[in-house]
Amino acid sequence: MPVDAARRKRLYKIAMAYYEDDLTQEQIALRFGVSRIKVSRLLQQARQERIVQIAVVAPQDAKPDVERKLEAKYGLDEVVIVTPAAYAQPNLVHDLGQAAADALARSLQGNEVVGISWGSTLRAAVDALSTENWPEMRVVQIIGGLGRPEAETHGADLTRRMADAFAARPLLLSAPGIVSSRMVRDALLADPQIADTLALAAKADVALVGLGAPTPDAVVMQLGTILSAADIADLRARGAVGDIALRFFDAEGRAVEHEINGRIIGLDLDQLRAIRRVIGVAGGKEKYEVIRAAARGRLISVLVTDQRTALRLLDEEKE
Repeated sequence: MPVDAARRKRLYKIAMAYYEDDLTQEQIALRFGVSRIKVSRLLQQARQERIVQIAVVAPQDAKPDVERKLEAKYGLDEVVIVTPAAYAQPNLVHDLGQAAADALARSLQGNEVVGISWGSTLRAAVDALSTENWPEMRVVQIIGGLGRPEAETHGADLTRRMADAFAARPLLLSAPGIVSSRMVRDALLADPQIADTLALAAKADVALVGLGAPTPDAVVMQLGTILSAADIADLRARGAVGDIALRFFDAEGRAVEHEINGRIIGLDLDQLRAIRRVIGVAGGKEKYEVIRAAARGRLISVLVTDQRTALRLLDEEKE
């Protein structure tokens, strides 16, 4: 038998042992009387010479391809798309919450610092979390309380409930998310407990955040105690398209200068951007601009959204 034919036959047999018989490289090395390192090289040669041809079969729906295209377009680590049975708001929030809970759980080993903001979509995510036993984990608020303390969308409540689900330690910000003046904010930031909690939040390994849009039906407007209609109008006039934890940004994800920035007790956009894995959760047509801006500005590294919004993001040149 010619030398090349014998070599290719050997590559074939080693490849079959690895890919079909499920032998380890160590077992193959013993079987064929070669070193494990040589087995690795031979398997690589088998792929290069197309003796081994690996096919990746996508699921029947088109979502994985859309997710990959969005990841490439915006430089995101991961995109997760949901397709609600009906696009009514409760269905959308429920499905986004389920997907966000899964994306978060897959990001964790059990010893991380996890930051969380606030809002109804994050409430759905916390509701969907499976229970774990991670006593070394810490769950921390990234912005002080917004709305009524007893509300299920309140950051402190979500922090406690996530910590309960993971058997982790909660760290709460015992302060409002927005206060009446810069002087009040500075006084609160001088409190060691608040300062230490925010310092820990800035060092989070993972953060789960909602993306807000400055519209009349936004949660910050509905509650009536966070921002006024005049605040929203002024923010929009300055180019704001949305916020993460009340930090407003423009269409390119750049911070919008506004006096409310001096009254917020929470992480700023630069601190958020520095967190290794930020999972942004939002969907629906009113969230298109804020999602696009957050992705453009690298404010998030993982996006959980719905299929209609995802397709619109891919076709944004047509807008």
